[in-house]
Amino acid sequence: MKINRKRGIDINAMLLLVILLLISFQVNAAEIRLSTAASLKEALTDLSDVFAKDHPNVTFQINSGASGALAKQIENGAPADMFFSANLEWMDYLKDKSLVEGTNIRVLAYNLLVFIGRSDLKITALKDLSSLEKIAIASPKSAPAGEYALAALVKAGMDKQLEKKLVMARDVRECIMYVDRGEVDGAFVYRTDAQQTSKKVKILFDVSRDLYPRVTYPMGLTASGAGNAETRAFFEFLQSSAARAVLSKYGFIVE
Repeated sequence: MKINRKRGIDINAMLLLVILLLISFQVNAAEIRLSTAASLKEALTDLSDVFAKDHPNVTFQINSGASGALAKQIENGAPADMFFSANLEWMDYLKDKSLVEGTNIRVLAYNLLVFIGRSDLKITALKDLSSLEKIAIASPKSAPAGEYALAALVKAGMDKQLEKKLVMARDVRECIMYVDRGEVDGAFVYRTDAQQTSKKVKILFDVSRDLYPRVTYPMGLTASGAGNAETRAFFEFLQSSAARAVLSKYGFIVE
């Protein structure tokens, strides 16, 4: 029987080429792991897509939730290359534990606190909230939105008056869900999150800016992120005019 040695060599060469290409892809491929405040999720998804167009070897894994819960996850060893908090405190928490270096922290954007509710509600200011039965608020223990809202109620002298009406949620997105389902009359959320509500829900009023600390979104590189060239490139991209344009589209304040 005649053996086609040339064909056998060609097949082996092709298999070798495929293996080399797969190895090359695995070596060049990079995954950037983001732990982000829930209110930033859509904007960061968009930003990561924009970045990936110029860096096709990069993929993203986005873990979103309450800033405090995410910080605790990172403290307990959860993999993350970048952390995005909805306040300065939780970023400082990780910095104090040497999980994020101060030199690798920048402010990404700012936001505003609003109160949302059913469109038929005649509520125009904090003083009107005493007429409601249930008000959703993100848990102040882990979600900055809840801290900002509680600070506003305390400064306005309404915290004791409303404390039995407050329904705790995991984060701002759960607050919106409660309002949308009619499980509460209204909720404190960020202005950007109010864009995610249904037609049944609207912004009833802006919470006065002098009642709560400025809503600030710092971003920081973890140890793994600081040592990764692709993550550092994404970190720099987020400080560009192109990134600011995307953030503005979602309603965030950029300076």
